[in-house]
Amino acid sequence: MTMSRPTMALLLAVLAGLFTFPFYGGEFYVEMMAEMMILGIFAMSLDLLVGFTGLVSLGHAAFFGIAAYAVALISPEYDPANLWLVMPAAILASALAALVIGLLVLRTKGIYFIMVTLAFTQMAFYLFHDTALGGGSDGIYLNFRPEPRLGEWLAFDLAEGHQFFYFVLIVLVLVYGLLVRVLRSPFGRVLVGIKENEHRMRSLGYATFRYKLGAFVLAGALAGTAGFLYAVLFGFVTPELLSWHESGQVLMMVILGGMGSPVGALIGAGSMVALEESFSMLTKHWQLLMGLVIVAVVLFLPGGLIGLPGRLRGLLLKGGGDD
Repeated sequence: MTMSRPTMALLLAVLAGLFTFPFYGGEFYVEMMAEMMILGIFAMSLDLLVGFTGLVSLGHAAFFGIAAYAVALISPEYDPANLWLVMPAAILASALAALVIGLLVLRTKGIYFIMVTLAFTQMAFYLFHDTALGGGSDGIYLNFRPEPRLGEWLAFDLAEGHQFFYFVLIVLVLVYGLLVRVLRSPFGRVLVGIKENEHRMRSLGYATFRYKLGAFVLAGALAGTAGFLYAVLFGFVTPELLSWHESGQVLMMVILGGMGSPVGALIGAGSMVALEESFSMLTKHWQLLMGLVIVAVVLFLPGGLIGLPGRLRGLLLKGGGDD
């Protein structure tokens, strides 16, 4: 996976903008931007499956929600949890769930894979919705944000909005860097090969099931990272975080931004949150407008919003040639 100089320059400009955003953005917009970045991590995790491995999952929200519930269940009721303990535990819970589910669902393909992943996320949804474990439909409140303590030393304060924003930004950069490194590695190239022609990769001697399982577990762990941050940001979790609607929404983010690109996943997540916020201010039927946008992107920008600059450049060159 190579990156052009203009794309690199754009990424650096966006990163600089994000770094300075808390200095001029209001509290509401700082929180909204943090939500965008968290959902960007979530979208990148799904794009690893959909865009690079060719596995269309409607159950990805299960790992997002499991990590969110893990932090709520592990955290003490009247004291802040230790960030360095509860964050790895929440991510590990999602990774283990992805391992168990992956061992089963990856034995299916195509529409059957989609339906089985949907079935598992519905099972997880009802586990937390219909039992006392997840507090039922009301969910569970997280009374305190975790504290990054090393003994008596508090490294920083996640309860302070700007510091939490920068923590999310650091995690986003680390996740993006990890995905780029993985996708440029031989492991990543095998995943792309599996998407293109799994039978050929198998005939070349690759144990494709193991590669797909590795990608599935990594994607589950990254979705768990996003779920942990989401729970800490909003201070409560509900079973809706595990619903198929949530899986469908993050899939729309990937499609909107452009499949097969971590940058596209980030663009899709940011655009989705921004459009939902804008449309909800205009009308209570904002879902209709959101649906029209998705349909328009699929019809006129099949490569997603990330392909918009190239499409416009092509139209301009074509227009110049006609003259």
